[in-house]
Amino acid sequence: MAEHKRKASLSASSTEEDDHRHITGHAPGTAVALVKRPKTNGGQDGDSTAIVQTGPKRTSGLQAPIMHLTGHTGEVTTCRFSDSGEHLASGSADKQVFLWNTYGDCENYGVLQGHKGCVLELQWMPGSERLITASADNTAIMWDVVTGERLKRVKQHTASVNACCPLNKGAGDDNMFVSASDDGMAFVWDARERHPVAEIEHGLPLTSVAAALSGNVIYTGSLDNSITGWDVRTLSAIQTLRGHSNTVMGLSVSPKTGNYLVSTSLDNTVRFWDLRPYCKLPNRCEKVFSGAPHGFEMSFIRPSIDKDETMVGSGSSDRSMTIWGLRSGEIKYKLPGHKGTVTQVDFHPKEPIVLSGSNDKSMFLGEL
Repeated sequence: MAEHKRKASLSASSTEEDDHRHITGHAPGTAVALVKRPKTNGGQDGDSTAIVQTGPKRTSGLQAPIMHLTGHTGEVTTCRFSDSGEHLASGSADKQVFLWNTYGDCENYGVLQGHKGCVLELQWMPGSERLITASADNTAIMWDVVTGERLKRVKQHTASVNACCPLNKGAGDDNMFVSASDDGMAFVWDARERHPVAEIEHGLPLTSVAAALSGNVIYTGSLDNSITGWDVRTLSAIQTLRGHSNTVMGLSVSPKTGNYLVSTSLDNTVRFWDLRPYCKLPNRCEKVFSGAPHGFEMSFIRPSIDKDETMVGSGSSDRSMTIWGLRSGEIKYKLPGHKGTVTQVDFHPKEPIVLSGSNDKSMFLGEL
């Protein structure tokens, strides 16, 4: 794993300042300063730009209210905070995974290389020292982010691995994870074992996967427009969530209680599902959020639920990040800045900070 360091320089043109002031929606008359951090390793690593605004009271420990992270040479397809919130990781069509510090200069301190295709999803394992990635090269990899070592590479899938997730996150297990693929299979893996410990056959390509915090149920999204819940012990389908009218492209389980699931779809809606066994809703769909179109690109767009389970966030093809109030269903924030489809939204586990990645090859960190 390569190591990278940054040094800040105050060299920003007035043209860049005007552009950033426009795209981030700053009010006229506010003071905006760009702090540019140049690439230092032959252009192969990452770069971050801070947008410093005076005025409103700060709500987070970020160096500036908005941090712009660049360095990938391909579309940023996935990005997420570690469980501690001290770090974040991003995956890209450039086949690389970048590791970043959340605070300070947002240093890009490492690059993980080994995939031969686009990195389609990444997830942190409990403890923030391991990372799993799914790739279009038909493989999934578990990494040690401290040493950069590949701990396990799984090759049993026969088509693109579109999604992955930890299995027993609520129990703090950093060995068990799930991979889901276009081959219609979801495999359950134990990093200590050579072969899958369980196999789930859906029959149609799987586009997304999430697991209950207990690890007892796996949820998969597919081309059949539905979400299927699978019992890990019996490997049978125990629940089907219907409501989307097109392919489900992203899933996320609520991080605090595990009682809820959010999904994105090519039908241009984001749906919020109640997973509790005593739910009285006939189809378990509590809310349908609109305002985040998916677009003709049919990109994977991964949603997120905040740590307090009060907000739902999703990217969209309109180059913005949309955040809704979970109970009201109303749009709380419509955040611009990106120049391409926003593919991933993730909430910080401890502070009011949101992360977005985009087809424009960059990410934004911003405080709410």
